[in-house]
Amino acid sequence: MDAFYASVEQRDHPEWKRKPLVVGHSHSRGVIAAASYEARKYGVRSAMPSKKALKLCPHLIFAPHRLDVYKSVSQEIHAIFSEYTDLIEPLSLDEAFLDVTENKFNIPLAQEIAKEIKAKIKSQLSLTASAGVSYNKFLAKIASDMQKPDGLTVIHPKKALHIIENLPIEAFWGVGRVTAQRMHEFGIHTGKELRAQSESFLIKKFGKMGKLFAEFAQGNDHRTVEPDRERLSVGCEQTFGEDLTDKEQIIARFDDLAEELEKRIEKAHFQGYTFTLKIKREDFKQITRSQTAETCFTSAMEFIELATKLLETVNLENHGVRLIGFSVSNPIVENISESLFDPQLLIPFEPY
Repeated sequence: MDAFYASVEQRDHPEWKRKPLVVGHSHSRGVIAAASYEARKYGVRSAMPSKKALKLCPHLIFAPHRLDVYKSVSQEIHAIFSEYTDLIEPLSLDEAFLDVTENKFNIPLAQEIAKEIKAKIKSQLSLTASAGVSYNKFLAKIASDMQKPDGLTVIHPKKALHIIENLPIEAFWGVGRVTAQRMHEFGIHTGKELRAQSESFLIKKFGKMGKLFAEFAQGNDHRTVEPDRERLSVGCEQTFGEDLTDKEQIIARFDDLAEELEKRIEKAHFQGYTFTLKIKREDFKQITRSQTAETCFTSAMEFIELATKLLETVNLENHGVRLIGFSVSNPIVENISESLFDPQLLIPFEPY
Protein backbone atom coordinates (compact mmCIF):
# COMPACT_ATOMS: atom_id res chain seq x y z
CA MET A 1 0.00 0.00 0.00
CA ASP A 2 2.97 2.30 0.20
CA ALA A 3 4.06 4.08 -2.95
CA PHE A 4 1.17 2.62 -4.95
CA TYR A 5 -1.17 5.52 -4.14
CA ALA A 6 1.57 8.04 -4.86
CA SER A 7 2.47 6.51 -8.22
CA VAL A 8 -1.18 6.56 -9.32
CA GLU A 9 -1.32 10.26 -8.46
CA GLN A 10 1.88 10.96 -10.42
CA ARG A 11 0.52 9.00 -13.37
CA ASP A 12 -2.76 10.92 -13.37
CA HIS A 13 -1.05 14.29 -12.81
CA PRO A 14 1.94 14.53 -15.18
CA GLU A 15 3.00 17.81 -13.57
CA TRP A 16 3.80 15.84 -10.39
CA LYS A 17 6.07 13.27 -12.03
CA ARG A 18 9.59 13.02 -10.60
CA LYS A 19 8.61 15.35 -7.75
CA PRO A 20 8.38 14.58 -4.02
CA LEU A 21 4.71 13.75 -3.43
CA VAL A 22 2.66 12.20 -0.67
CA VAL A 23 -0.95 11.13 -0.37
CA GLY A 24 -2.50 12.70 2.71
CA HIS A 25 -3.44 16.01 4.26
CA SER A 26 -1.00 18.82 4.95
CA HIS A 27 -2.70 20.10 8.11
CA SER A 28 -0.80 19.80 11.37
CA ARG A 29 -2.62 16.65 12.47
CA GLY A 30 -2.40 14.90 9.10
CA VAL A 31 -0.63 11.57 8.57
CA ILE A 32 1.11 10.41 5.39
CA ALA A 33 -0.66 7.48 3.68
CA ALA A 34 1.90 6.99 0.90
CA ALA A 35 5.14 8.62 -0.26
CA SER A 36 6.69 8.69 -3.71
CA TYR A 37 10.25 7.53 -4.15
CA GLU A 38 11.29 11.16 -4.69
CA ALA A 39 9.80 12.01 -1.28
CA ARG A 40 11.51 9.05 0.35
CA LYS A 41 14.89 10.51 -0.58
CA TYR A 42 14.14 13.22 1.99
CA GLY A 43 13.29 10.65 4.66
CA VAL A 44 9.52 10.97 4.22
CA ARG A 45 7.67 7.73 4.92
CA SER A 46 4.11 6.46 5.20
CA ALA A 47 2.50 6.79 8.66
CA MET A 48 4.67 9.84 9.33
CA PRO A 49 2.94 12.97 10.70
CA SER A 50 2.52 15.57 7.94
CA LYS A 51 4.12 18.21 10.13
CA LYS A 52 7.35 16.20 10.32
CA ALA A 53 7.25 15.40 6.59
CA LEU A 54 7.07 19.12 5.76
CA LYS A 55 10.09 19.82 7.93
CA LEU A 56 12.05 17.18 6.03
CA CYS A 57 10.81 18.41 2.63
CA PRO A 58 9.25 21.92 2.68
CA HIS A 59 8.28 21.73 -1.02
CA LEU A 60 6.41 18.44 -0.58
CA ILE A 61 3.28 18.02 -2.74
CA PHE A 62 0.17 16.75 -0.94
CA ALA A 63 -2.43 14.82 -2.96
CA PRO A 64 -5.81 13.99 -1.36
CA HIS A 65 -6.91 10.37 -1.00
CA ARG A 66 -8.83 8.89 -3.93
CA LEU A 67 -9.55 5.44 -2.59
CA ASP A 68 -12.12 4.63 -5.28
CA VAL A 69 -9.48 5.29 -7.95
CA TYR A 70 -6.91 3.10 -6.20
CA LYS A 71 -9.44 0.28 -5.89
CA SER A 72 -10.27 0.55 -9.58
CA VAL A 73 -6.60 0.42 -10.58
CA SER A 74 -6.11 -2.56 -8.26
CA GLN A 75 -8.90 -4.42 -10.06
CA GLU A 76 -7.19 -3.76 -13.39
CA ILE A 77 -3.92 -5.14 -12.03
CA HIS A 78 -5.64 -8.25 -10.73
CA ALA A 79 -7.31 -8.74 -14.10
CA ILE A 80 -3.82 -8.98 -15.61
CA PHE A 81 -2.82 -11.49 -12.93
CA SER A 82 -5.85 -13.63 -13.72
CA GLU A 83 -4.77 -13.96 -17.35
CA TYR A 84 -2.02 -16.27 -16.09
CA THR A 85 -3.45 -18.04 -13.04
CA ASP A 86 -6.54 -18.27 -10.85
CA LEU A 87 -4.42 -18.94 -7.76
CA ILE A 88 -4.15 -15.34 -6.57
CA GLU A 89 -4.05 -14.39 -2.90
CA PRO A 90 -4.59 -10.64 -2.42
CA LEU A 91 -2.70 -9.14 0.51
CA SER A 92 -3.86 -5.57 -0.05
CA LEU A 93 -4.87 -3.30 -2.90
CA ASP A 94 -1.32 -3.31 -4.24
CA GLU A 95 0.12 -6.69 -3.38
CA ALA A 96 -0.70 -10.35 -4.03
CA PHE A 97 0.80 -13.82 -4.15
CA LEU A 98 0.47 -15.77 -7.40
CA ASP A 99 1.00 -19.51 -7.64
CA VAL A 100 2.06 -20.17 -11.26
CA THR A 101 3.26 -23.75 -10.87
CA GLU A 102 0.53 -24.56 -13.36
CA ASN A 103 -0.41 -21.54 -15.46
CA LYS A 104 -2.81 -20.82 -18.30
CA PHE A 105 -0.09 -20.48 -20.94
CA ASN A 106 2.03 -23.44 -19.79
CA ILE A 107 5.04 -21.15 -19.44
CA PRO A 108 7.75 -23.25 -17.75
CA LEU A 109 9.60 -20.45 -15.92
CA ALA A 110 7.94 -18.20 -13.34
CA GLN A 111 10.54 -15.56 -14.13
CA GLU A 112 9.18 -15.27 -17.68
CA ILE A 113 5.63 -14.90 -16.37
CA ALA A 114 6.80 -12.16 -14.03
CA LYS A 115 8.43 -10.33 -16.95
CA GLU A 116 5.25 -10.52 -19.01
CA ILE A 117 3.03 -9.31 -16.17
CA LYS A 118 5.36 -6.41 -15.40
CA ALA A 119 5.35 -5.43 -19.08
CA LYS A 120 1.55 -5.52 -19.28
CA ILE A 121 1.15 -3.40 -16.14
CA LYS A 122 3.56 -0.89 -17.66
CA SER A 123 1.96 -0.77 -21.12
CA GLN A 124 -1.69 -0.94 -20.08
CA LEU A 125 -1.69 1.03 -16.82
CA SER A 126 1.47 3.17 -17.06
CA LEU A 127 2.63 1.84 -13.70
CA THR A 128 5.65 -0.17 -12.73
CA ALA A 129 5.71 -3.25 -10.52
CA SER A 130 8.29 -5.16 -8.52
CA ALA A 131 8.16 -8.95 -8.40
CA GLY A 132 9.87 -11.70 -6.47
CA VAL A 133 10.03 -15.32 -7.60
CA SER A 134 10.83 -18.27 -5.36
CA TYR A 135 9.62 -21.66 -4.17
CA ASN A 136 7.58 -20.41 -1.18
CA LYS A 137 5.69 -17.33 -0.01
CA PHE A 138 8.24 -16.15 2.54
CA LEU A 139 11.11 -16.11 0.06
CA ALA A 140 8.99 -14.70 -2.76
CA LYS A 141 8.07 -11.77 -0.52
CA ILE A 142 11.71 -11.25 0.45
CA ALA A 143 12.68 -11.30 -3.23
CA SER A 144 10.03 -8.74 -4.17
CA ASP A 145 11.56 -6.22 -1.76
CA MET A 146 15.14 -6.62 -2.94
CA GLN A 147 15.27 -4.51 -6.10
CA LYS A 148 12.64 -1.80 -5.84
CA PRO A 149 11.54 0.06 -7.81
CA ASP A 150 10.75 -1.86 -10.99
CA GLY A 151 12.62 -4.92 -9.76
CA LEU A 152 12.51 -8.62 -10.58
CA THR A 153 14.42 -10.92 -8.24
CA VAL A 154 14.60 -14.71 -8.27
CA ILE A 155 15.71 -16.63 -5.18
CA HIS A 156 16.88 -20.09 -6.24
CA PRO A 157 16.68 -22.90 -3.67
CA LYS A 158 20.48 -23.28 -3.72
CA LYS A 159 20.94 -19.62 -2.73
CA ALA A 160 18.08 -19.34 -0.26
CA LEU A 161 19.93 -20.13 2.96
CA HIS A 162 22.78 -17.74 2.13
CA ILE A 163 20.30 -14.92 1.50
CA ILE A 164 18.31 -15.70 4.64
CA GLU A 165 21.31 -15.70 6.95
CA ASN A 166 22.21 -12.16 5.87
CA LEU A 167 18.71 -10.75 6.33
CA PRO A 168 18.10 -8.37 9.23
CA ILE A 169 15.57 -9.87 11.59
CA GLU A 170 13.20 -6.99 10.81
CA ALA A 171 12.84 -8.33 7.25
CA PHE A 172 11.18 -11.55 8.43
CA TRP A 173 7.42 -11.86 8.03
CA GLY A 174 5.70 -11.39 11.39
CA VAL A 175 8.55 -9.44 13.00
CA GLY A 176 7.32 -5.98 13.88
CA ARG A 177 8.94 -3.36 16.06
CA VAL A 178 8.08 -5.00 19.38
CA THR A 179 9.05 -8.52 18.26
CA ALA A 180 12.30 -7.21 16.78
CA GLN A 181 13.15 -5.60 20.10
CA ARG A 182 12.55 -8.90 21.90
CA MET A 183 14.68 -10.71 19.31
CA HIS A 184 17.51 -8.26 19.94
CA GLU A 185 17.26 -8.94 23.68
CA PHE A 186 17.99 -12.59 22.91
CA GLY A 187 20.94 -11.66 20.68
CA ILE A 188 19.05 -12.31 17.45
CA HIS A 189 19.73 -9.63 14.82
CA THR A 190 20.05 -11.63 11.59
CA GLY A 191 18.69 -14.72 9.90
CA LYS A 192 21.90 -16.55 10.74
CA GLU A 193 21.42 -15.85 14.46
CA LEU A 194 17.77 -16.87 14.20
CA ARG A 195 18.74 -20.18 12.60
CA ALA A 196 21.09 -20.87 15.51
CA GLN A 197 18.11 -20.99 17.91
CA SER A 198 16.21 -24.19 18.52
CA GLU A 199 12.58 -24.43 17.52
CA SER A 200 11.62 -25.19 21.13
CA PHE A 201 13.33 -21.99 22.31
CA LEU A 202 11.56 -19.87 19.69
CA ILE A 203 8.17 -21.41 20.51
CA LYS A 204 8.74 -20.82 24.21
CA LYS A 205 9.60 -17.15 23.64
CA PHE A 206 7.27 -16.29 20.74
CA GLY A 207 4.45 -18.82 20.89
CA LYS A 208 3.00 -20.15 17.62
CA MET A 209 4.97 -17.58 15.63
CA GLY A 210 8.16 -19.15 17.00
CA LYS A 211 7.53 -22.28 14.92
CA LEU A 212 7.14 -20.14 11.79
CA PHE A 213 10.31 -18.21 12.57
CA ALA A 214 12.21 -21.50 12.89
CA GLU A 215 10.86 -22.67 9.53
CA PHE A 216 11.66 -19.37 7.81
CA ALA A 217 15.22 -19.48 9.09
CA GLN A 218 15.64 -22.83 7.34
CA GLY A 219 14.11 -21.56 4.09
CA ASN A 220 10.83 -23.38 4.65
CA ASP A 221 7.28 -22.04 4.43
CA HIS A 222 4.39 -24.48 4.02
CA ARG A 223 1.67 -21.83 3.67
CA THR A 224 -0.19 -22.19 0.39
CA VAL A 225 -1.62 -19.49 -1.84
CA GLU A 226 -5.24 -19.07 -0.76
CA PRO A 227 -7.41 -17.40 -3.42
CA ASP A 228 -10.49 -17.37 -1.18
CA ARG A 229 -8.76 -16.40 2.01
CA GLU A 230 -11.28 -16.00 4.81
CA ARG A 231 -11.85 -12.54 6.27
CA LEU A 232 -10.42 -12.53 9.79
CA SER A 233 -11.82 -9.24 11.08
CA VAL A 234 -14.04 -6.26 10.34
CA GLY A 235 -13.31 -2.85 11.77
CA CYS A 236 -13.54 0.91 11.47
CA GLU A 237 -11.77 3.86 13.04
CA GLN A 238 -11.92 7.63 13.24
CA THR A 239 -9.17 10.23 13.56
CA PHE A 240 -10.16 13.51 15.19
CA GLY A 241 -9.21 17.05 14.24
CA GLU A 242 -8.64 17.88 17.90
CA ASP A 243 -7.54 15.58 20.70
CA LEU A 244 -10.21 14.18 22.99
CA THR A 245 -9.06 15.07 26.47
CA ASP A 246 -11.34 13.05 28.74
CA LYS A 247 -13.25 9.77 28.74
CA GLU A 248 -16.65 11.44 28.47
CA GLN A 249 -15.60 12.96 25.13
CA ILE A 250 -14.34 9.57 23.98
CA ILE A 251 -17.57 7.78 24.91
CA ALA A 252 -19.55 10.44 23.05
CA ARG A 253 -17.84 9.28 19.83
CA PHE A 254 -18.75 5.63 20.29
CA ASP A 255 -22.23 5.92 18.73
CA ASP A 256 -21.03 6.72 15.20
CA LEU A 257 -18.30 4.09 15.29
CA ALA A 258 -20.67 1.43 16.60
CA GLU A 259 -23.27 2.11 13.90
CA GLU A 260 -20.60 2.03 11.18
CA LEU A 261 -19.19 -1.26 12.46
CA GLU A 262 -22.65 -2.80 12.57
CA LYS A 263 -23.20 -1.83 8.92
CA ARG A 264 -19.84 -3.25 7.84
CA ILE A 265 -20.40 -6.54 9.67
CA GLU A 266 -23.83 -6.92 8.09
CA LYS A 267 -22.48 -6.11 4.62
CA ALA A 268 -19.62 -8.61 5.00
CA HIS A 269 -21.88 -11.30 6.52
CA PHE A 270 -19.24 -11.57 9.24
CA GLN A 271 -19.58 -13.17 12.65
CA GLY A 272 -16.84 -12.96 15.26
CA TYR A 273 -16.40 -13.71 18.93
CA THR A 274 -13.86 -11.01 19.88
CA PHE A 275 -14.46 -7.26 20.13
CA THR A 276 -11.47 -4.89 20.25
CA LEU A 277 -11.23 -1.23 21.21
CA LYS A 278 -8.25 0.66 19.81
CA ILE A 279 -7.05 3.99 21.20
CA LYS A 280 -4.24 6.04 19.71
CA ARG A 281 -2.96 8.81 21.95
CA GLU A 282 -1.63 12.18 20.84
CA ASP A 283 1.92 10.84 21.22
CA PHE A 284 0.99 8.05 18.75
CA LYS A 285 1.14 5.33 21.42
CA GLN A 286 -1.49 2.73 20.56
CA ILE A 287 -3.53 0.93 23.22
CA THR A 288 -5.87 -2.00 22.55
CA ARG A 289 -8.32 -3.79 24.81
CA SER A 290 -10.32 -6.88 23.78
CA GLN A 291 -13.06 -9.12 25.09
CA THR A 292 -14.05 -12.55 23.80
CA ALA A 293 -17.48 -14.09 24.37
CA GLU A 294 -19.23 -17.38 23.66
CA THR A 295 -21.66 -15.65 21.28
CA CYS A 296 -20.88 -13.40 18.32
CA PHE A 297 -20.88 -9.60 18.54
CA THR A 298 -23.19 -8.06 15.96
CA SER A 299 -25.04 -4.98 17.22
CA ALA A 300 -24.13 -1.33 17.76
CA MET A 301 -25.53 -1.43 21.30
CA GLU A 302 -23.19 -4.29 22.18
CA PHE A 303 -20.21 -2.40 20.78
CA ILE A 304 -21.00 0.74 22.78
CA GLU A 305 -21.48 -1.23 25.99
CA LEU A 306 -18.28 -3.23 25.51
CA ALA A 307 -16.18 -0.24 24.46
CA THR A 308 -17.34 1.73 27.50
CA LYS A 309 -16.44 -1.18 29.76
CA LEU A 310 -13.01 -1.69 28.13
CA LEU A 311 -12.25 2.04 28.26
CA GLU A 312 -12.33 1.85 32.06
CA THR A 313 -9.19 -0.33 31.90
CA VAL A 314 -7.28 2.24 29.82
CA ASN A 315 -4.89 4.67 31.50
CA LEU A 316 -4.39 7.62 29.16
CA GLU A 317 -1.62 9.02 31.40
CA ASN A 318 -2.93 12.57 30.87
CA HIS A 319 -2.57 12.28 27.08
CA GLY A 320 -5.26 13.31 24.62
CA VAL A 321 -6.72 10.81 22.14
CA ARG A 322 -6.37 11.35 18.39
CA LEU A 323 -7.98 8.10 17.11
CA ILE A 324 -10.55 5.52 18.19
CA GLY A 325 -11.15 2.20 16.47
CA PHE A 326 -13.63 -0.67 16.86
CA SER A 327 -13.21 -4.15 15.37
CA VAL A 328 -14.67 -7.65 15.59
CA SER A 329 -12.42 -10.66 14.97
CA ASN A 330 -12.05 -14.34 15.85
CA PRO A 331 -14.61 -15.50 13.25
CA ILE A 332 -16.73 -18.60 13.02
CA VAL A 333 -14.64 -21.11 11.09
CA GLU A 334 -16.25 -23.84 9.04
CA ASN A 335 -14.83 -26.70 7.01
CA ILE A 336 -11.24 -26.18 8.02
CA SER A 337 -8.88 -28.35 5.99
CA GLU A 338 -5.13 -28.43 5.85
CA SER A 339 -3.56 -28.69 2.43
CA LEU A 340 -0.32 -30.54 1.97
CA PHE A 341 0.28 -28.95 -1.43
CA ASP A 342 3.66 -27.24 -1.52
CA PRO A 343 3.71 -24.63 -4.32
CA GLN A 344 6.92 -24.47 -6.29
CA LEU A 345 6.68 -21.10 -7.99
CA LEU A 346 5.25 -18.06 -6.27
CA ILE A 347 5.27 -14.45 -7.38
CA PRO A 348 4.30 -11.63 -5.01
CA PHE A 349 3.69 -8.47 -7.03
CA GLU A 350 3.80 -5.05 -5.48
CA PRO A 351 2.81 -2.30 -7.91
CA TYR A 352 4.05 1.00 -6.57
